[in-house]
Amino acid sequence: MTGPRSSTPEVISLGNLLVEIMRVQLDQPLNRPGEFVGPYPSGDAVIYIDTVARLGHSGGYIGAVGPDDFGRCLLDRLTQDGVDCSGIRVLEGHTTGVAFVAYFGDGSRKFIFHWRHAAAGQLAPDFVQPDYFRNARWLHLSGCNLAVSEAAREAGLKALRCLPAGARVSFDPNIRPEVLSVDEIRDLVEPVVRRADLIVPSLGEAAMLTGASTDEAGCRMWARQGKLVVLKQGAAGCRVFHGQEDFHMPAFPAVEVDPTGAGDSFSAAFSAALLEGMELRAVARFANAVGALAVGKKGPMEGAPTRREVTDFLARHAT
Repeated sequence: MTGPRSSTPEVISLGNLLVEIMRVQLDQPLNRPGEFVGPYPSGDAVIYIDTVARLGHSGGYIGAVGPDDFGRCLLDRLTQDGVDCSGIRVLEGHTTGVAFVAYFGDGSRKFIFHWRHAAAGQLAPDFVQPDYFRNARWLHLSGCNLAVSEAAREAGLKALRCLPAGARVSFDPNIRPEVLSVDEIRDLVEPVVRRADLIVPSLGEAAMLTGASTDEAGCRMWARQGKLVVLKQGAAGCRVFHGQEDFHMPAFPAVEVDPTGAGDSFSAAFSAALLEGMELRAVARFANAVGALAVGKKGPMEGAPTRREVTDFLARHAT
């Protein structure tokens, strides 16, 4: 059984489908009794594709949920926001993936994932149907999803092979030490890095994946290979590396309620703006605006803005 079908989308992503259940207060460890709030629709690539749709582009997702209320929570939200769910399977005998998260006063987070043996962990190459990609202009993959299992990695690689000529690929390393070691992830994602047109690392990831001494040096290594590289810097904004070009785009002021998912919404905005042919500095500014809005609500996907909200935000911050 799958979600409802629509025309094949221009932007596609695949991987885990999770609900997130989070601690209500800061500094409540996950090994002690305490209050939680949720479920919230989540998953890095899920947040990405939902933001793409909310920004006005046709997006589709490939993955799996269980035949339970958490699965319905995800499908309802994606359908409401205009994401094509025909590539999402509802798997009997598997429950929907869950991520438990605690936040700490120093800005760190701790996750406990239930996905490898849940529906989210069952992604395999047969989920990826070549016909689904016939109108694709963009594919987004993340290292976290490729690391779930060998079958999930093969599904991602098959998706690369299904892309029509001219389609572009973005890659978010999203290294999760809870899933695999850095060395294992480096080897696992190498084919995707090689194919990627756009790489959007968070702080620390470019250095880890390239072996460079700093993130900036790692980003320049990728840029010399012809990649467009965008280093996500959170409240500091982003730094863009493209050929010989290297510039910083400062962040917009924002009231941070929940940072989870903001980087995924940022990546989605960068992809969408590139598809629209915006000039590179305008792309970075647009993506920073989406990131600023994304942190403003509790829940990893709740702050993902509509196009009108972004337009209004940028108008208020016009220079």
